[in-house]
Amino acid sequence: MQEIELKFLVPQYKIDALMRQAKIKSSVTSQLAAHYFDTPTNALASAGMALRIRKEGDTWVQTLKSSGDGMASRGEQNNTLDEEQIATALEQDNLYPDLSLYDDAKTSKAINQLTANQAGDQQTILTRQYVTDVERTTRLIKRDNNVIEMAYDEGKVVHGEDSQITQPIHEIEFELVEGEVSYLFEIAKTWCKRYQLCISTVTKAERGGLLLEDKLFADATKADLKQLSVHSKMSKPQFMRAVIHNCMIQILPNASAIAAGSDDGNHVHQLRVGLRRLRTALKFFDGFSSDINPEWLPILKQTFSLLGDFRDRELLQTKTQPMLESVGGPFVDWSDERDNLAVMPIDAVRANDFQLTLLELIEYTMSSAKQDQVSRKSSAKEATTAILNKLYNKISKASDHFADLSIDEQHDVRKRLKSLRYVSEFVRPMYKKKKTKAFLKYLEPAQEVLGEYNDNIVGHLFYAEKTNKDANAWFAVGYFSAKEVYASQQCAECLKQVRDAPIFW
Repeated sequence: MQEIELKFLVPQYKIDALMRQAKIKSSVTSQLAAHYFDTPTNALASAGMALRIRKEGDTWVQTLKSSGDGMASRGEQNNTLDEEQIATALEQDNLYPDLSLYDDAKTSKAINQLTANQAGDQQTILTRQYVTDVERTTRLIKRDNNVIEMAYDEGKVVHGEDSQITQPIHEIEFELVEGEVSYLFEIAKTWCKRYQLCISTVTKAERGGLLLEDKLFADATKADLKQLSVHSKMSKPQFMRAVIHNCMIQILPNASAIAAGSDDGNHVHQLRVGLRRLRTALKFFDGFSSDINPEWLPILKQTFSLLGDFRDRELLQTKTQPMLESVGGPFVDWSDERDNLAVMPIDAVRANDFQLTLLELIEYTMSSAKQDQVSRKSSAKEATTAILNKLYNKISKASDHFADLSIDEQHDVRKRLKSLRYVSEFVRPMYKKKKTKAFLKYLEPAQEVLGEYNDNIVGHLFYAEKTNKDANAWFAVGYFSAKEVYASQQCAECLKQVRDAPIFW
C-alpha cells in the first residue's frame, strides 16, 4: 500500500486556534505507543525503512514502512497482531516483530539481507531502538468522494535503553484516505495558510534515530543526482517534473530543519544550492510545462536572497576572517552583522508564501504529465540542446575579455557557469556517461576559481564598509585590492579551458 501524507510543524502561538478545529465532536483522541526495531547498525533506517509495533486503541499493529518519493508518498504494510501473544511478550520483555509476515519476495529478501547477522539469524539481530508515546487526535475531512484524515500528535520519543532520554513530538499530518491527491493539497494549503504551518520531512522513525545519535537535526542534505529519473525519450512535461522532484528532495529536508530551529549554516547553504538548482530549471526550461505557476520564481528568488544575506555574513565570520588572520590580518568581529539581521533564515523559511510555494511544487511533481498542455513537437533532449548551446557560447565569448568586464558582468558570467553545470547535470542521463563526465570535469576548476573570486569581491565590499566602524578592516581592503587583478586574469584562463572543453550534446 502506498501512503500519501503531508506532515507539518505547528507554531506555538497557533496551537490553541488549531486545536479548536482539530477537537470537534466527531474527532477521536487515542494514545499510541509504538516500539521501533532495527539492527545495531541501523540497517533498516539506512535503507529508508522503518519497522514498528504499535498499539492503536485496543489493537496491536505491525507496520513496515519503505522509502518513497522523498516528499509525500511512502510504502506501508500493516498487519494486525495477536493481542495475547503481544501481552505475553511485553510481560517477558521480549517483544519482537514477526518477520514471517513479509511473504512478498522482494520485501522478504530485503528484510533478510538487512537484518541477518553473520550467522544468518534474524531473531537475534533486531533490537528495540526507541519508543514513541503519542496522544493522537484525529478527524476526517470529507467532500464528495474525497476523504482526508487529519492527525494531531503530541508526545515524545523515548530512548530504547534509557527512558530518561527523550525528545518531544509535536506535529500535524494530513493523509489521503480516499479520493484525489489534489484534494489533499487543497486541504493542506488551507490549513497551512490559516495556521502558519511549516512542512516537516522528519518522520517519527527519523526522530528516534536522531535521539539515538544525540542530535536535534539531521545533517544537511546535498543534491543527489542518483535519484534523478531522466531518460532520452522523455517528453518535456515529464522531464520538468523529474528535475523539480530532484531539486525538492534536496530543498525540503534542509528547509524542514531550519523551520524547526536549526542554526547550522550548512542547512542554509544546501537549501540555497537546492533553490538555485530549482530556479535554474524554472528559468531555462521555461515552456516545458503549462502547469508551472509563474508566481513560484519571484518567491523562490526572495527566499534565496534573504538566506544569502545570512550566508554572506556567516562566511565572513567563519571563513574570510580566519583566512585573513592566517596571513597576518587583525581581528574583525562580524557576529553582530550576522546575528542582528532583520530577517533570519528561520523567518525566511517559515514565511507562509514560501511554505505554500513548496506545497504547490510537491503537488506539481505528483501530477500527471499527460494532462500538460504543452507542445510535444520536440523531446526534452532536443529542446535542451539549444539551451546548452546558448549558455556555452555566452561563456566562451566572455572568456576572451573577462578581466575587462564590470563586477556585475563578471557575476553574470559566474551565474551562467553555474547554470551550465546544473543544466548539464539535469540532462546528463540522456547522454553517454563518459562524455558528460569529461565535460563536467572541465567546469570544476572554473567554478572553484570564480567562486573564490566572487567571495573575495563580496568580502572586499563588506570590509570596505566596515572601515567606518573598525580601522582593523583596512587590512582586508588592501589584501583584496592587491589580489583583484591577478584573480580576474586567473578566472579568464579557467574560462578558456571551459571554452575548449569537448561538449557532449
